Amino acid sequence: MSKLVEELKQEHVVLVKVLGEIQELGSRSQETKDKLSAVKAGLLNHLLKEDHQLYPSLRKAAESDPRLKTTLDVFAKEMDQISAFALDFFEKYSSESGGIQFAKDFGSLVASLSSRIRKEEQILYPEYDKLNP
Repeated sequence: MSKLVEELKQEHVVLVKVLGEIQELGSRSQETKDKLSAVKAGLLNHLLKEDHQLYPSLRKAAESDPRLKTTLDVFAKEMDQISAFALDFFEKYSSESGGIQFAKDFGSLVASLSSRIRKEEQILYPEYDKLNP
């Protein structure tokens, strides 16, 4: 496994851990808001790292690999949707305490991020490691 993939997977572990802590705290505390800010910052940094370090070599390889190009296109569309939802979520709940709607939205956020993490680790990162042993 490449050093980059190890780092990205470790960032996933931290993200999932903090999301679990938020779930335990609920939506009304300042600690929850602080942890949401940390998740947002961590997620944005993670996405930047992927954009700058992971995707360039994958895109280059996709120029001659139609299967990989299709995979990257699917991942990009999915990430656009997840990013839009996540940014809206963080914007909304940085000032609101939430209640039941927070719980529903948070559940959707966790589900979409968990699914994405699983797909990255099972599909995307192995593709990167094939290109960068």
